[in-house]
Amino acid sequence: MEHLCMSGLLPFPPHTSLEAIQVLFLLFAGHALMDYPLQGEFLSTCKNRHLLLKRQDPTRPVEIWPWCMTAHCLLHAAAVWAITGCFILGCIELVLHWFIDFAKCENKTTFIQDQALHCLCKIAYVIAAMLY
Repeated sequence: MEHLCMSGLLPFPPHTSLEAIQVLFLLFAGHALMDYPLQGEFLSTCKNRHLLLKRQDPTRPVEIWPWCMTAHCLLHAAAVWAITGCFILGCIELVLHWFIDFAKCENKTTFIQDQALHCLCKIAYVIAAMLY
């Protein structure tokens, strides 16, 4: 994986347990930043087609939900890429985050399950990088 990654905020793939914990810490912090203050009410509402249908706001037609979901997930992907320096992990994050959030918006998962799945993805990235 080393040859697939550029320079991120920390050494990636991590070579020691301390580096792995540091990368994981930043991945969790990046997730928190993107899911809470940087998501905002607009993306939070508009990525969910059911909320858009319920509100019936003519300035926010239901057709915008896939664009808003993708925009939200792109922010997460950019954070993973910036932290790890690995574009491929950023792309993986984009896809996984999209499906995990879609499941939550479809009421297939709870908020806690959604957040746990996101954290498990970050843990898997670090473990996979260390094993690769």
